[in-house]
Parts: sequence; structure tokens; C-alpha cells
Amino acid sequence: MISLLDYGAGNVRSVRNAIQALGFSVTDIACPDDILRAERLIFPGVGAFGAAMERLQRLGYVEPLKEYLAANRPFFGICIGLQVLFDGSEESPGVAGLGFIPGQIQRFATSELSVPHMGWNDVRLARESPLFANYSNEKLYFVHSYCAAPTPENAEWQLAFTDYGAPFLSAVQRGNIAAVQFHPEKSGAVGLQLLRQFLAGETTTKPITNLLHQTHFAKRIIACLDVRTNDAGDLVVTKGDQYDVREAGEVRNLGKPVELAQRYYEEGADEITFLNITAFRDFPLADQPMLEVLRRTSERVFVPLTIGGGIRAFTDANGKQYSALDVADEYFRSGADKISIGSDAVATVERYLECGSGDGSSAIEQIARVYGNQAVVISIDPRRVYVNSPDDTRHHTVETATLGPNGERYCWFQCTIKGGREGRDVDAVELAHICEQLGAGEILLNSIDRDGTGAGFDLELIGAVRAAVTIPVIASSGAGKVEHFSKVFAATGVEAALAAGIFHRREVPIAAVKTHVREQGIETRV
Repeated sequence: MISLLDYGAGNVRSVRNAIQALGFSVTDIACPDDILRAERLIFPGVGAFGAAMERLQRLGYVEPLKEYLAANRPFFGICIGLQVLFDGSEESPGVAGLGFIPGQIQRFATSELSVPHMGWNDVRLARESPLFANYSNEKLYFVHSYCAAPTPENAEWQLAFTDYGAPFLSAVQRGNIAAVQFHPEKSGAVGLQLLRQFLAGETTTKPITNLLHQTHFAKRIIACLDVRTNDAGDLVVTKGDQYDVREAGEVRNLGKPVELAQRYYEEGADEITFLNITAFRDFPLADQPMLEVLRRTSERVFVPLTIGGGIRAFTDANGKQYSALDVADEYFRSGADKISIGSDAVATVERYLECGSGDGSSAIEQIARVYGNQAVVISIDPRRVYVNSPDDTRHHTVETATLGPNGERYCWFQCTIKGGREGRDVDAVELAHICEQLGAGEILLNSIDRDGTGAGFDLELIGAVRAAVTIPVIASSGAGKVEHFSKVFAATGVEAALAAGIFHRREVPIAAVKTHVREQGIETRV
């Protein structure tokens, strides 16, 4: 019996879908006694260490888990399922873990690399294991801000290492108990194969070959799908030209969201982002076909899925109130790995600037507190505002090579809301910086000026925001050819680049982008 410990955190649906896609049946743990009845137990999940342990305690799972582990019964932990095996974590001081592996989980101590460690990396095996019997140095998907450091005290557990600044433990195993920091269910074919090794109870090992001396973090190529209902009421993928999605009076229809997402997965996209640009007649959980899109996509696509649109507090037609966390919960349960927040982030920053701090009530803070910083993406939609001198505005300005309409040599990047229709007195640099302080784990940086132009990414905008934050940044808007991707990586150091229309229309294949970027000496996932 394969049992899944679904304790209510993160995208457990994708783990369940991966197990079923491999041809295995799975049952959910519904009560503490189910843990001890399990024959093979999988502990998935993302989120904050303290929130995970609190849920386990509240559900009565801690003691049965300890008993199961003490009996050396087959166990496979994923991400937080690895971290809770340790004594505790710097993320949640004073909160005890399960205490099976000596040591404390620590935050990445790097000033040169973005945190969270979010993207594709390799693992370096320390010894043979059935889990990695078919592994050949392929990249796997990681998303975490805290990691387990190898120490003499946990030497007997050390199975694999990954380098991100300093090496950390990316896999542990002792006897039948194993856990990995990466997400096999989000690591494409290689991750599914590794998961299959555990599910099938494989015991065969192979000698370690092609042992890596150092692992290498990869830049991500992300496919974005703007989804909305057209005039006939059908859900379609569309693409705007400077945010205008209509052509000859009709909404551009570039395909169906689930089918396109599957195509991009098969073509090698490192992530899929859905941005729901449909206006809500009621509120997301009642008037929102995106939930079904997520559910169906997660059955076919085994790379990370991000969803944006409508992530904020709502009151429905019956007067019932829903917090932003309630909305995010349903998205995660439907298959999302990350939540993208746009207009609500601007409103949050406006309140922050008025008060001088956050009060814990924003969607950013609520979701990060429960699911971890890595689950919160801030989508910024800025446009240029030209000025003659930096003294003409309080905002962060750049000296620009693209002069303004009256020859202005400086500009600032005004944040907008409502699909770019309304500008606010907040600039992209301060928005990104404040959102990081509130708990966001990634920035999706668009550009109204470059959207749909094919002229290349706005390097001045991206460079300014990249310099203001320590979390990963995704460059978006303007890509028209493969050279634009290598240029933005080389010029700004961003972790990822996103495109939509050129992929939808097959003008630039994802594989061609990756081939070109690698030819320029930039690491990508093959």
C-alpha cells in the first residue's frame, strides 16, 4: 500500500498525479492510525517549517510518524519532508522537528546568489542508492530558502549534495528512510523515474559514474499563457500588444490552455505560468474556470505551475468573506506550485508606504507565512515615465539610452493595476524591494512599453530591479529572437526569462532558445 501524507500544505495534487501517471495506486492518510498501516509512506509538501510541524501536531501525526520511522519502514520525504527529519530549523526557532537526523536546517548563507534557491540544479552522489540507479547527472527542480548542511554528526545520512554557494544535502538516506530536497514530481522525466524507483521498492544499485565535481544552477526558460474568456464565453490563451488582447474587434485566440501547457512541457519549458486576465463577475472560487485548468494541467505537466489573477480577499454575492489565503489554498490544492500577485501587491505597498511597515494582513504575508516565501511571486506591470532630471521625481530613476518624447534623458518605472489601465504613484524598484521585505520569494517583471514589440527585454528596467532585491527575478515582455534571452541573462543576471507570443505562434521554439543560450556559455536544463 502506497500512502500519501497529505497534511494540507502546498501542491500535493501533483505528487498524487505523478504516482498515478507511473501506474501506481495511492491512498491518502486520513487519520494517525493510517500512518502505521502504510507499507510505503510518502511525505510531500512545501511551506514553512513551523507551519508544517504545527499541522502535524494538530492532526496527531507526530508520534505515529516517529514510530514508523523508528521501525525503519519505507519512507520518502520531499522538500519539507526532508527538513522535518532534522532537529529543527532556523526558519522557526524553538519548533522541534522529528529529530531523526542531527542538526538544524539553516537559511542559505550567500550574498552572491538569490534566495530562494529556485530552479534546476544537479545532484552529486556520495554513494550508491537504488533511488538513483538510473540517474545520469540530469537537472532536478529545487525551490527552498533553507537547507540541510552536511556535518560529521549526520554523515551516515548523506546521500547526495548540491552546490549553491556552499554544498548542502540534496538527498539523505539511511536504511529504508530516504528524503530529497528537490521535487521529483516537478522534475520532468528524470524526477518521475526517481519516484518510480521508490514506489516499486527497487533494491538494485549501479556504480556511480560520471561523478560531478560541482553541480551547476541553470537559468530557466518559462512559457507564459495569458488566459481569459473570449466573446463566445470560451476559455482561450491570448496575447496582448502592449496589453491590448483584441484584434479586429475579437479576442486573439492562440489555443486552449491545457493543450498549450502540455505542448510547452514536451518542448522543454522549465516552468509554465498561467495569468488569468478574465474579469471576475463574482469572485475567483465561484466564477473561475482556472481551477479546472490547473487540475487538468497538473495531470499531464510535471514542471512547476504558477497561477496569477484574483489572488486577494473577496466577499462573494452572499456576503461570505474569503481571505487571500483561502483563495491561495484552493489554487494550491488544484495544482499550483506558486501564486502570482499583481494589483493587490501595489495596494499593499501603498499601505506600507503610508504606515511605514506591514501589519501581517496582506496576501503576501499571509501566504508566505503558511506556504513559505518561495510560493509567492510578485507580478509587476510598469511603464516608463520620462523626466528631465532625477530631481523632478521622488521615484527611482535611470539614465536611459531611449530618450523620452521631448528628449528627456531620465525615466522612472510606474507600477500599474487593472491590466495596465491605471497608473499608481509607486515605482517598480520600491515595489519589488518592499514586497521582498514582506515575504515575497520571486519577482515577475513585465514591461508595458515592450510587451508584444519583439524589440527585446527592457534591460534598464530589469537591471534596476535586479539590483534592488536578493530574491530571483523573471524577465518578461519584449522577447522576439533567441539572442534576446542570452542578452538579458548576461546583462542583468536574472534567474529566468519568460515569453508568450513567440512561443504560441511557433516563431521561436523553446528548444532553439535553450540551444542558443548554452552556446553562449549559459547553463540551462537540456
